[in-house]
Amino acid sequence: MPLPLRSRRAFLKNSALVAGAVVAARVVPASLRAADAASAAPVLPAPAGPLPPAPAPILPPAGWGVMDGPFQPNFESLQNYKSAPDWFRDAKFGMWAHWGPQCVPEQGDWYAKNMYIETHAVHKFHVAKYGHPSKFGFKDICNLFKAERWDPEHLIGLYKRAGAKYFMCMANHHDNFDMFDSTYQPWNSVAIGPKRSLVGGWEKAVRAAGLKFAVSSHGDRAWSWYQEAQLADTTGPMAGIPYDGLMSKADGKGLWWEGLDPQDYYAQYHLPGQYKWNFAGSPPVAKEFSEKFFNRTIDLINKHSPDLLYFDDSVLPHYPTNDIGPRIAAYFYNHGLKRDGGRLEVVLTGKDLNADQSRALVMDIEKGGASAIRPEPWQTDTCIGSWHYNISHLDKHDYKNARDIARMLVDNASKNGNLMLNIPLPGHGEPDADELAIIADFTAWMDRNNAGIYATRPWRVFGEGSTAPAAGNGIGRRSGGPVPTFTAKDIRFMQKGDALFAFVMDWPEDGTLVIKSLADGAPTGAGNVERVEIIGVGEPLRFTRDANGLNVSLPAQKVGSYVYGFKINGRGLTTAAA
Repeated sequence: MPLPLRSRRAFLKNSALVAGAVVAARVVPASLRAADAASAAPVLPAPAGPLPPAPAPILPPAGWGVMDGPFQPNFESLQNYKSAPDWFRDAKFGMWAHWGPQCVPEQGDWYAKNMYIETHAVHKFHVAKYGHPSKFGFKDICNLFKAERWDPEHLIGLYKRAGAKYFMCMANHHDNFDMFDSTYQPWNSVAIGPKRSLVGGWEKAVRAAGLKFAVSSHGDRAWSWYQEAQLADTTGPMAGIPYDGLMSKADGKGLWWEGLDPQDYYAQYHLPGQYKWNFAGSPPVAKEFSEKFFNRTIDLINKHSPDLLYFDDSVLPHYPTNDIGPRIAAYFYNHGLKRDGGRLEVVLTGKDLNADQSRALVMDIEKGGASAIRPEPWQTDTCIGSWHYNISHLDKHDYKNARDIARMLVDNASKNGNLMLNIPLPGHGEPDADELAIIADFTAWMDRNNAGIYATRPWRVFGEGSTAPAAGNGIGRRSGGPVPTFTAKDIRFMQKGDALFAFVMDWPEDGTLVIKSLADGAPTGAGNVERVEIIGVGEPLRFTRDANGLNVSLPAQKVGSYVYGFKINGRGLTTAAA
């Protein structure tokens, strides 16, 4: 039996067992001992106290996670996916609520990790606002997450008006909190905080609006993400007193979380001293943890049947260290086939995919773009500010604006990609005034230009101009950075039917739009130009065509705003779309 909380803290303090000290290890399963033996040299100190007992696993029924169908849990089989369904290719634009308990403090992404890093500004913020993490940890923030102003029907209405064809909510983040009625994770939004299924609420609103429903899952990172929650301050009046990541189920007696086990939540069952956090997962991930994540994900699929499932992983969760990623993929595809009468209409995303993997999954590029037309459909996921809500963006009025969003969208669409945009919500669930203004501004732009966006396909070239492509260049996923400063010479092309669409990133000040790709004799200039108009206007514009390009005379006054769409018709201008 572990010591009661008060006694254990007194023992640790009196014995001067601060972070980095050697502590007695509990009995650890053989699989964990083998995993830890293979891990790299520690870069964090050992836990500040004995590791509490691991919670008893919640076992699934026999046959759990296996769905009859043609897909098997290996990439040779998964490559039969081949390509994304037409709904995804036609949609071009989706929106996302990267929203959960980490939005409650309004301090941005990774709050649940940073609050346990003694030198981090978030740690200081947390101590000042909520108290020391030995007494008030992130599990207690989850209890403050009430979503009291959340109106999913209203929000989905706003996002649909803004042009989104699919919407994604978050099932869990690295903080390990499930936001649905989770059978295999007791720390969830039905039991704690909002006391309802947030995924279920989003799904109901999305389905009613006729949009496609997507869910993101990030919880497999909790294995190494919460390691600092086992530590303690090394200086000051609380030195040596363990943070709440070392609490056990017994410590909750008489508290709001009585009956819950913090070890179900913080999920750190490593031997002392074997600490090295990275995205690949180190120490190597134990089978017990992976199987729990697998069960949670299958539970999510069964209860909510998403059209798109997003993982925040290189390729798939815990791939290639174990097989849960391919097992989830095979189940999801077979489940989709059964749901849709033998048609494969679901999308599963992965990051950092090679050519073979891109035939099994849809490539997602985080905060980046592509440098050229990619042969398979893909998407960027990005945000207007921080991933989780950060009040500083409102204070500074420094969100990405509607022009930035429009430029990202047309750049991606010209290269066979989609844009999925996060509008971070505060913990209460209502967008702030700046966010609402950005959504309204972008809605007006989409109202005018969406005919040149939806259901288009790449043209002979993605565009022209000297501005570098969006950050990321299709390589890596965390390039980030601002949207490039495009000019009136930067043009992006899409095609649909017999219409070619040209989006100009700024209004030419001299009154003439020159499209070099349509010059007489240019390799891309095949076909006859018979009509040019501004999208949404319908009146033909005067033009000439010579060896320099297609020269379009523009109205004296700008029509539209910030990214300007033109529709060009003529025989032989378009190609057989991929």
